[in-house]
Amino acid sequence: MKYLCIIILLSSIGLAQFNPGAKQISLSNADVALSNDVFSVFNNPAGLSQLNWREVGIYYSPAPFGLSELANAYVAFNEPFSFGSVALGGMTYGFDLYRESKFAVGYSNNYLNKFFAGASLNFHTLSIQNYGNDNAFYFNLGGLIYLSDDFRLGFSFHNINRASFGNDDDQIPVVLNSGFSYDILKSLSINVALEKDISYKTSFMFGVDYDIIEYLSLRSGFSNEPSRFSAGIGINYSFVSLDYAMFTHNDLGLTHQVGLIVSFDKVLNRKEQIRNYLGIR
Repeated sequence: MKYLCIIILLSSIGLAQFNPGAKQISLSNADVALSNDVFSVFNNPAGLSQLNWREVGIYYSPAPFGLSELANAYVAFNEPFSFGSVALGGMTYGFDLYRESKFAVGYSNNYLNKFFAGASLNFHTLSIQNYGNDNAFYFNLGGLIYLSDDFRLGFSFHNINRASFGNDDDQIPVVLNSGFSYDILKSLSINVALEKDISYKTSFMFGVDYDIIEYLSLRSGFSNEPSRFSAGIGINYSFVSLDYAMFTHNDLGLTHQVGLIVSFDKVLNRKEQIRNYLGIR
């Protein structure tokens, strides 16, 4: 009976998981116009061409809300080329009786380091014990525009071909996301996004990212539909970023996530790294 209840829970929320990684979740996923790390391959693929360096990311949540059956993990890799950035990503979610897996390949390029566009192809599988399995291909698109050195607009469109499993419509969410990111100071940015899943109400998301000292970032955010509050910290030293995030759920309580990103470049701070690459002073 316990596993039946968990499968029902997974079926209802599994395909509407929050995008990775820990930094993004600590900002309540208000990062569509930020998209400045390797997990952009899942969130907004346009952001990949902000990275002019090789980057690897791992995100892991072993027992959300105390339930190991909800365990999920992501891995992503970005490689820059002269013709743009190419990224690979993978995801696993669930347990033996219910399992989702995803493989993504993304591409992004930019024009004059101001206009960024990207796309990703996703192969998504679903397996439920005694019910069988299925798979689907779908496409995500994204865009990012620097209106000034400190102000960015972004958008993403997930599952534009409205792929689904079996004969049921919209089992894989169709989601439109748009918003902006503004650097009030070089060390402080605010991020705002509106997300519309065609099956649910529009969600407003807000996040703040503050580099309190050279190697330490503090983050916080909130959203509605569903209502949640989030917070986290990032330790950024040399080419390694270690991120921690937590967020609340109205019914399930509080949960935690961790993420690790390795950037194969000697620049110490990713924000400065991106600003230097884009020629922003």
